[in-house]
Amino acid sequence: MRLRLAGFISLMTFAVSGWASTSPAPATLHWQAWSDGAFAQARAEHKFVLLDLEAVWCHWCHVMDDVTYRDPAVVRLLNQRYVLVKVDQDSRPDISNRYQDYGWPATVVFAADGSEIVKRQGYLPPKLMSSMLQAIIDDPSPGPSVEKEAAFRPASDSVIKPALLARIEAQYEKQYDKPVGGWGSVHKYLDEESVEYAMRQGARGNVESAKRAADTLHDATNLLDPVWGGMYQYSVGRHWTEPHFEKLISIQADALREYSLAFAQTQNPEDLSAAQSVHRYVTNFLTAPSAGVFFVSQDADLHDGQENEAYFKLSDEGRRAQGIPRVDKHVYARENGWMIAALCDYYAASGDTVALVQAQRAAGWIVVHRSLPGGGFRHDDVDPAGPYLGDTLAMGQAFLALYNVTGDRGDLKAAAAAAEYISAHFAPASVGGGFVTAPTATDAAYRPHPDRDENVALVRFATALAVASGEERFHATAAEAMRYLAAESVALRPLSAGVLLANEDRTEAPIHVTVVGAWSNPDVVALHSAALRAITSHELIEIRDPADSAPLPTSVTYPPLKRAALFLCTAQACSSPIFRGEEVRGKIQRAQMQAQRSAMCPAGRAPCAGGGHFVTCVRRRVVLPLVAGGYLWWESESEQCFVRLNSGRCGRCRWGNGYVLVRLKLQACLWRVLLAEELHVSTTRLSIAEAGHGLF
Repeated sequence: MRLRLAGFISLMTFAVSGWASTSPAPATLHWQAWSDGAFAQARAEHKFVLLDLEAVWCHWCHVMDDVTYRDPAVVRLLNQRYVLVKVDQDSRPDISNRYQDYGWPATVVFAADGSEIVKRQGYLPPKLMSSMLQAIIDDPSPGPSVEKEAAFRPASDSVIKPALLARIEAQYEKQYDKPVGGWGSVHKYLDEESVEYAMRQGARGNVESAKRAADTLHDATNLLDPVWGGMYQYSVGRHWTEPHFEKLISIQADALREYSLAFAQTQNPEDLSAAQSVHRYVTNFLTAPSAGVFFVSQDADLHDGQENEAYFKLSDEGRRAQGIPRVDKHVYARENGWMIAALCDYYAASGDTVALVQAQRAAGWIVVHRSLPGGGFRHDDVDPAGPYLGDTLAMGQAFLALYNVTGDRGDLKAAAAAAEYISAHFAPASVGGGFVTAPTATDAAYRPHPDRDENVALVRFATALAVASGEERFHATAAEAMRYLAAESVALRPLSAGVLLANEDRTEAPIHVTVVGAWSNPDVVALHSAALRAITSHELIEIRDPADSAPLPTSVTYPPLKRAALFLCTAQACSSPIFRGEEVRGKIQRAQMQAQRSAMCPAGRAPCAGGGHFVTCVRRRVVLPLVAGGYLWWESESEQCFVRLNSGRCGRCRWGNGYVLVRLKLQACLWRVLLAEELHVSTTRLSIAEAGHGLF
């Protein structure tokens, strides 16, 4: 959602980020792009540097241009003592991430050496601006808005300690606005990660979390444009009915993904309708007809700086009679990656094949026009800086999402190449320091920094890629990014859901859906489609053809069957073969229920440190509740599995009684042990018999 500075400023008008103000700025203001040259000029002329960091779609940015930067007193002071720099934040992810806490417009004044003097948030009226400019001239000492950056203390490893995790979860609980709904207490918007985490908890039986997710998704439909579709950015006044009317591709991608996942989970028709609204808007307004790629945003204002509420109350015909708000037609790899991944989820949940075609077409264009050697992606056609982590990361996620819904190995290969590029170009300067937004500094006074949201996304992407590809090296990337997030100063920043999701994705294995059979078999296609319709946010879906001469690595040996079958595995167990598509949704729902903290320690023991395949308890014992009733007990010292049913009978015993004792490693022990009529045991893997009955 960031845009590149597209034009040079002429004497009479200026063009920024591909658009020109309908009310030209005075000829006496000379804006330039961000560069080292601006600071060199400031040093030579003994001036300060003023940065106006704006957004193409931003109403108050337009007001600043048309009011504040036209005021005679402001113009006089700026021309006397300031070098003026204007940057569209969409075009420079490195500068945008640096000042994202200030919103847009952000006004930052620097000394000629690059050190900050003042940082101001939002619209500054002329009187306030001229007063600030004069105060800096009189006394250029840094103001209270400029604080010395605190020394960063990285975590000792990638594991969030139990006490810190409890604090993060408590913060997440407090961040929910109980009186009004939604996460956040000032502006109301659909926070993707907060809703996703609540949906996960709801799928695991947490009724209150399920209600919060459903209520938020319902309330957020107030932000949908009833005429053109699509979602406005947010609503002000701590309620859902006073929207700001700009529409960003990032907002559309978030909404499309969450409503799609919600529909897959609950089958609520309102969620599907909301997803369809977003998809219709993106198709009609933010898609390049010839190339099929996605644009950045549509402005809130029909005419820069003018109120627009009355316009958005008009019908389609009434709006078009007055004109259509400007669309920012830059094509960024990052923004396209976000939308491609969201379209994959929408296709999976809805079955709308148009969405899949759109995703594949956009991905193909980006590969041709935005690729960098080695698997990376640049931001725009020509970047003034970069490369940026966000572009390669978003495209890596897009390719992995495409692989998850199509099984195309080429997409998996592209996702792996993106991950390798990230490790090679954006790695932390020191262990635990976080993957950086860009490998080069924005200026001499500011070293490259990590972004929390990007590291959250990287943990989730690299972890999922490791599972899909069977490549352990991607786990190392995820662990390094997670170590940054595990630092207390990072983990406790609001909002909390992103860190919670990253931690969960890393420590708990995803639901793994495998359809065994040939792609040409209609029954395989039907089972695969059934799995897609019930997709979750932490899931790997794949088709394994027994005739494949080079299958991807797996720890499961699937039985040779005479017909197509679907197997559903968690870290703890696998289902018996599923042959009917109508059974898949229920099986996935039961698997999600089992995923909720399924690894437990015996009474009186310390809590488990970890989850998924990485479970460690005091005395190295694990107790797992079984859906069938009873418990599985594993002891590492003897490498023995015990099963106890609620009937009270316990044994080491025979399958006829429903018990088993096998000497296996933990992963195999957890894989499948109860209520199977036949179990084939080797030293490292289990074979699942067709006649068996799984744990879920």
